Amino acid sequence: MAYLLIIVLYSAAQIALGVRVARRVKASGDFFVAGRALGPGLLFSTLLAANIGAGSTIGATGLGYRDGLAAVWWVGSAGLGSVVLALWVGPRIRRLAAAHDLRTVGDFLEWRYDRRVRATIAALLWIGTVAILGGQFVGIAAILTVVIGTPKMVGCALGALVVTVYFAAGGLKSSAVVNVVQLTVKLVGFAIALPLVLGLVGGVAGLRAALPDPALWNPWTNGASGWIYVAMLAPNFIISPGILQKVYGARDDRTVRIGVGLNAVVLLLYALVPVLLGMSARVLHPDLLSGPVQHPDMTQRELALPYLFMYDLPFWVGAIGLAAVFSAEVSAADAVLFMLATSLSQDLYKRFVNPGASDGQVLTVARMASVVGGLAALTVAFLSKTVIDALSVFYTLVSVSLFVPIVAGLYLRRPGAIDALATIAGGVIAVIAAQLWNGGKAIGVFTPAMIGLAAGAAAFLIATTLTSQGSSLREKPVV
Repeated sequence: MAYLLIIVLYSAAQIALGVRVARRVKASGDFFVAGRALGPGLLFSTLLAANIGAGSTIGATGLGYRDGLAAVWWVGSAGLGSVVLALWVGPRIRRLAAAHDLRTVGDFLEWRYDRRVRATIAALLWIGTVAILGGQFVGIAAILTVVIGTPKMVGCALGALVVTVYFAAGGLKSSAVVNVVQLTVKLVGFAIALPLVLGLVGGVAGLRAALPDPALWNPWTNGASGWIYVAMLAPNFIISPGILQKVYGARDDRTVRIGVGLNAVVLLLYALVPVLLGMSARVLHPDLLSGPVQHPDMTQRELALPYLFMYDLPFWVGAIGLAAVFSAEVSAADAVLFMLATSLSQDLYKRFVNPGASDGQVLTVARMASVVGGLAALTVAFLSKTVIDALSVFYTLVSVSLFVPIVAGLYLRRPGAIDALATIAGGVIAVIAAQLWNGGKAIGVFTPAMIGLAAGAAAFLIATTLTSQGSSLREKPVV
């Protein structure tokens, strides 16, 4: 009951802060891109809060429990992708967004190619982001059920309420400020928990003695974990619509380099934290390797982090840790809702339904889209127990469909709409084929993501070779 009270009070505080900030949101530009006024600190916090989500806490700890040190590449890949975003892609796309009033990735794709590319990507995002958001709600419910014992529906509803209310009220402006609080709770929680947990197993030396298997200390690969995550995950942290739209909100290129760069540095430093926690949990709770399934929405290894907070740490540390995990889930969910709501209002309503809509109308639709998207995802969460398993498939689809069109659109003059559409089709078809062929597992050393990226790049090269340069869109200068 004490844990539940803490979560309820913490949730109420996040909502109150978001609504308070939302009073300063007067136009759709504030909602979509925070008035393009985010400084390095806010950009850093809102990105890092989104990037240290469920996968980087619950998921990464579970991978560390199962595979050992090689799991460091899960979060490490996010850090490497963020380096590329900070130094090259981020500043360039921010300048274009500011110069042409681009507010979504769909805006960029239509400006650079045409409305067909925008519509194709938007359709993929609308379908997938509802599933992702539903998965985040299921993740929130799973943690609350394991730790507190709340029913799944209650946990899903609590997560949906917190995220939807503060985001619908103020969009990116509210989200960025609330993310500062969430990030602080996360970093404090893990900074306290890690040394205490390591102390229980005798430090790193004791951990090595308790886990003598050299495979668990191989930093390159073990089991399903290893450097292969770079190909699967890093591109998402370069071209993810939710991340790029936050970069749009930066006030200048220096802000992007500093804010995104600091986010990359912290991710690279943090990458080892959940891995060491997971390996420690393997010593303290070895039964999770082969014990009976205790929660249908989580694998046994994903119970490692909640178990540490529940059974191995003092109550106050466990409470902070639970709040940290809850923050991770909520901040990841608001990043997904941001992507969904802005795309529905800007890419669908403003572009195709009502091109003459006023700024106030677009802002109203964006808020309505937030609520509708949250309710749709909540429905998915209520009805599905396996949606979390499908999240990696969607992230792979986003990567293979967006990476080449965005990067080529930024740095090359020649590619046109047909080239982009060929890339999207080639990458998506290859990923689906790889998933069906081998059940989503790697074929040799090639993961579905690697196969999809290679197929998309090949389709792009073939299309650009066969098509002419007659389109006026191809003649647009890329600055």
